[in-house]
Amino acid sequence: MPLISIWDTNPDAILEFSIEQLLATAGDGHLLDESECSRELRLFFSQVSSEKLGEYADQCLTRRFDGNGKVLQDIVNELGRRLDYDVDNGRYQGTRNAVGNDGLWRSPENHTLLIEVKTTDTYSISVDTIANYRDNLVSTSNISGENSMLLVVGRYDTGQLEAQVRGSRHAWDMRLISVDSLISLVRLKENTEDAVTAEKIRSVLIPMEYTRLDRLVDVLFTAAQDVEAVVENESRPEAESNDSNESTFVQDRTDLTLIDSMRASILRSVERSSGAKLIKKSRALYSSSDRSIGVACTVSKFYAEKNVKYWYAHHTPWQEFLERVTSGFLALGCVDANFAFLLPFDVLGEKLPHLNTTIRNGKTYWHIHITNPEPNFYQMLVPRTGEHLDLTPFTIQLVNDSQA
Repeated sequence: MPLISIWDTNPDAILEFSIEQLLATAGDGHLLDESECSRELRLFFSQVSSEKLGEYADQCLTRRFDGNGKVLQDIVNELGRRLDYDVDNGRYQGTRNAVGNDGLWRSPENHTLLIEVKTTDTYSISVDTIANYRDNLVSTSNISGENSMLLVVGRYDTGQLEAQVRGSRHAWDMRLISVDSLISLVRLKENTEDAVTAEKIRSVLIPMEYTRLDRLVDVLFTAAQDVEAVVENESRPEAESNDSNESTFVQDRTDLTLIDSMRASILRSVERSSGAKLIKKSRALYSSSDRSIGVACTVSKFYAEKNVKYWYAHHTPWQEFLERVTSGFLALGCVDANFAFLLPFDVLGEKLPHLNTTIRNGKTYWHIHITNPEPNFYQMLVPRTGEHLDLTPFTIQLVNDSQA
């Protein structure tokens, strides 16, 4: 049975497969350019978590099997997509009529990276050959604008390859990064929210001059600051703004482990009802690989002594993300409950202009308040019109581990 068929019907079983078993199950098991095996394997990689991609990359680097370098090439290209690059997969094997680069990554900032993947430093490669790949792609207009070359290597000793780069005429437009470090960048990006932070993370992969370290420090500081802000927003949202008709309050800190567990349960429930596999884009944002479904997921504690029972902040970047997918949803989790509220983008969009907002550090977010005026009945307050939203049609039951 083909890989994707099993993945769709029994995902837990597939996730227990080794990388060799995955390869054997994909298509006819022979990883060739434009083969069904290649198509299935790439589709599968596009639908698993970055943690699993890291496991599979490690297996490619620590085990010897036929095709391990080709599989690693596909994993690396998928990691590029997780960093929001527009990725063209390269060929497993060059031909007379096709350039033999391993991948081509175009950033939202219009910088193109030509990718070369190496599992080991045992066999040297001419950096001039890689540069020729780029020159050929520039001449055929496959690369335009600013560009550079990135070598993605295994965790083994890469001193020989580093020396080749440093001693070549391409030292200023070619850089080298390990697979592990590339995965670390993906995980850092997945735990931030600000688009500026994602841009700075991508800038690490572009050749930069290190005599003055300000640019590198700026990247590290921005990323760390964004991660801290995201955690703070989730564990203790800000007080209500002055335009609110509600009383002002501040949420106590909520255990982030509990928030993450609740979010995982909500996403499993959405996957089960939609049939889509959701991939982490940032700490709160998830989408299917084809962007047919996107979910912004946030969680609130229960306020036992207040009129407002659940409180959420809906951020502008989340709304912009939901605009870019075919079907967008805002998922509102409740720490103490086995249900959540899943608001479709169009329903949410109708209510946002009538909600209270806060502007902090130049960034706007909407306040979403949920009340429980009678048993088993919840509604979202719409303070500027008084036409509160009945949440009954948008309530979903959560999937626990035994049901997943």
